[in-house]
Amino acid sequence: MPVESGTSSAARQAKQKRKSHSLSIRRTNSTEQDRTAMQRDMLEGQDSKLPSAIRHNLHELFGQIEREFENLYIENVELRREIDTLNERLAAEGQTVDGGDLSRGPLKAKASHSTSQLSQKLKTTYKASTSKIVSSFKTTTSRAVCQLVKEYVGHRDGIWDVRVTRTQPIVLGTASADHTAMLWSIETGKCLLKYVGHAGSVNSIKFHPTEQVALTASGDQTAHIWRFMVQLPTPQPTADTSQVSVDDEIDFSDKDEADCDGDGSSECPTIRVPSTTLKSHQGVVIAADWLVGGKQVVTASWDRAANLYDVETSELVHSLTGHDQELTHCCTHPTQRLVVTSSRDTTFRLWDFRDPSIHSVNVFQGHTDTVTSAVFTVGDNVVSGSDDRTVKVWDLKNMRSPIATIRTDSAVNRISVSVSQRIIALPHDNRQVRLFDMSGVRLARLPRSNRQGHRRMVCCSAWSEDNPICNLFTCGFDRQAIGWNINIPALLQDK
Repeated sequence: MPVESGTSSAARQAKQKRKSHSLSIRRTNSTEQDRTAMQRDMLEGQDSKLPSAIRHNLHELFGQIEREFENLYIENVELRREIDTLNERLAAEGQTVDGGDLSRGPLKAKASHSTSQLSQKLKTTYKASTSKIVSSFKTTTSRAVCQLVKEYVGHRDGIWDVRVTRTQPIVLGTASADHTAMLWSIETGKCLLKYVGHAGSVNSIKFHPTEQVALTASGDQTAHIWRFMVQLPTPQPTADTSQVSVDDEIDFSDKDEADCDGDGSSECPTIRVPSTTLKSHQGVVIAADWLVGGKQVVTASWDRAANLYDVETSELVHSLTGHDQELTHCCTHPTQRLVVTSSRDTTFRLWDFRDPSIHSVNVFQGHTDTVTSAVFTVGDNVVSGSDDRTVKVWDLKNMRSPIATIRTDSAVNRISVSVSQRIIALPHDNRQVRLFDMSGVRLARLPRSNRQGHRRMVCCSAWSEDNPICNLFTCGFDRQAIGWNINIPALLQDK
């Protein structure tokens, strides 16, 4: 009977403790609003140079932090009390088993298992709570260093590719599934020119390194080269669309797209006929690019081949075969005669044309799904993105394994790498755009809410090193391109 008495006493004590604790929680909740109001009055009464909106946001964030840690502390106390009650019960049970030595046998295993479960629960609760706090700070930091500057609206279907000219005047180019390519004023968002020469989806656009010439690839199984002349309009002051409250950071992926059918292209001058047509493929031409010097171009197709053409004669110079499935992208080195092609066969290949008499090929394996793009950096690196939700950084001198791997939560589309700062911009299927450095460290996520950012899959990203207004552009299947201003010094400092 002494065992039953001890157990009953321990149970009554635990019940009294929980009752006292629940009363304490109710008292805490009843005074929380008063404390919040008092803190707000104290904050507003202080002589602060911060704008009221920022001061209010800071107050809300720190209030959230306090509430999270208070809840964490209360749960921690409760878990500790449960552990004490469990130990008392185990000690009482131990008296009925030949004196009950808790350091031996099944009782020790039972106690250890129960304690381990409670410890794991405590750790899980702590991680979940603190992750919310860290996420709040990351969102605030990203908003401070990554600001939406301009939206370019006028296409009637999704935009597959976006690029910036490499010669003056600096304009933005987009390639769309609506069978057109458009040139835009970066400052005003006005359409300057529309190319309508293709009979299928325009899948990519690239600009000549020294001339006002564009190269487009299309679903009509051709690539077109066409010249353009544009005159930039006078910039007009625009409203700042970068200020979005914390409450607006909501995923509204099904927002109506009616407002995306803008009339930004209604008065655009139009080009209907290319100066050169390249047509040797037997399938969709998914991408095209200029080789260094601009005298040759390379195209990638769903017919599993990449073709090298002479621009002046339009003749096919080489047909690059070897991929087992459709090609998804091609890219050329900025200073050397190197080409990289990516494919649905989970590989990408490096083609070397530096020796005119021969061209070698290296196969890079490491992804487990379609390689959506592979691009060169200024140095001896290639960065590849894949539907397997990873991005890998490779050294051209050692193709056996990547030197860095970035793991994400969504398929990665056409990536780009900043030439000067070597920052990788990752556009995702889940409408996010993330920035990483070459070692795989995450730097920021571009802000997206019901008021700004992409509302559908983000198809491509492109850096513009010399543009003071927008230095990163993205486009997506929501029919718009977006210009961003990335404060790179602040971004790297936060790292």
